[in-house]
Amino acid sequence: MSKEFDVLVIGGGPGGYVAAIRAAQLGFKTACAESNPYADPKGEPRLGGTCLNVGCIPSKALLHTSHLFEEAGHGFADQGISVGTPKIDVGKMLARKSGIVDQLTGGIKGLFKKNKVTFLPGHGSFVKQAAGGWEVKVGAETVVAKNVIVATGSKARHLPGIPVDNKIIVDNVGALDFDAVPKKLAVIGAGVIGLELGSVWRRLGAEVTVLEALPDFLAAADQDVAKEALKLLTKQGLKINLGVQIGEVKTAKKGVTIAYTDKSGAAQKLEADRLIVSVGRVPNTDGLNAGAVGLKLNERGMIEVDGHCRTNLPGVWAVGDVVRGPMLAHKAMEEAVAVAETIAGQAGHINFDTIPYVIYTSPEIAWVGKTEQQLKAEGVAYKAGKIPFAFNGRALGIGATDGFVKILADAATDRVLGVHIIGAGASDLVAEGVVAIEFSAAAEDLARICHAHPTLSEVLHEAALATDKRPLHA
Repeated sequence: MSKEFDVLVIGGGPGGYVAAIRAAQLGFKTACAESNPYADPKGEPRLGGTCLNVGCIPSKALLHTSHLFEEAGHGFADQGISVGTPKIDVGKMLARKSGIVDQLTGGIKGLFKKNKVTFLPGHGSFVKQAAGGWEVKVGAETVVAKNVIVATGSKARHLPGIPVDNKIIVDNVGALDFDAVPKKLAVIGAGVIGLELGSVWRRLGAEVTVLEALPDFLAAADQDVAKEALKLLTKQGLKINLGVQIGEVKTAKKGVTIAYTDKSGAAQKLEADRLIVSVGRVPNTDGLNAGAVGLKLNERGMIEVDGHCRTNLPGVWAVGDVVRGPMLAHKAMEEAVAVAETIAGQAGHINFDTIPYVIYTSPEIAWVGKTEQQLKAEGVAYKAGKIPFAFNGRALGIGATDGFVKILADAATDRVLGVHIIGAGASDLVAEGVVAIEFSAAAEDLARICHAHPTLSEVLHEAALATDKRPLHA
């Protein structure tokens, strides 16, 4: 007899494990299926998805280590600290990164046990509609669930003619595990992954060249932020080439050669020890047996859902990277909670206008809400307040004066429409912008809130004042 559940979640990444935990908290008999072992030494399925295993978490660990290395080599002297020439033990750095991953992925198992979620190791795929809901094959067994939440995530998009072996030519997985610092590193794609991982290895000593097909840098960000980011990252040593067309890529035992044309149309050739391909991600929907049950996918392979993450099939839901919207772990988690609560008859809520975006370069880049170019295109009358970190006492004290905070507010109502930050701590500071937009705050509200002194948050306070042309310290 098949096991029966109220809720079965297919996929154990941020969207999946959060959906399972919240559903169990709401009293549902819940199971979560996961088949990917990632780097598990025993080859057993691991929870946490791309984010915890080969994405957000390990990349941030390497970014922190490489930041400390760069500070030791270039920043300490300005503060009167002499340490000599720093050396990096790549093996120890990777071991630390793996330890953090092991701790967090193992922690999810503990959360499952605490919340009475059944973990089903194995690949989940639809079989047919059944009397009790949906029959789903998980590994060698078949289970039945009244509700199925698909949270199978995404995988790196690869380019035709450029075979990824995760040794010489790598995607995000291989770029986290180089056994040594490459002398020359090429990166195709100047998006979040390319810039973050390019920054890691650049700080550790690699000569990094980034090749981007688009003519604009960070086109999704506010143009002021993108312009500042390009200037600062170039100053740090990243060679960023925009508007290129990739040609033939040849590999050898010890390296790779990339032929491309630059923005002027001239033929170029780049030789490197390693190549990172970071050109976006594609949804993991090909193993769901979607066609057999009529689960509707769009032309990009994403599952079609409504505003509440319902699919075209009764009792089948989908969240995270397999549906529309940004491929962000925190977006997946919000959808997961909303779906579980909707199944329970509650009012699950997802506000796509208040999802923050973060790039963990140095300085960090973060934003929420509308960019200035979006407001112009929509014909919205707005006012802007922009304050550099260079005027902030805390920023000066920690030696992090690059960047600025920019707040966009409605010209008539003063309602905050966008908050854009490039600077130290941007990933945390943007949360104030999220709260402001979520609660329909005015720039005046932020300007009237007392911010602790001395803190980096005061720059956001000054930017709010600046929308009314009355900053106090800049």
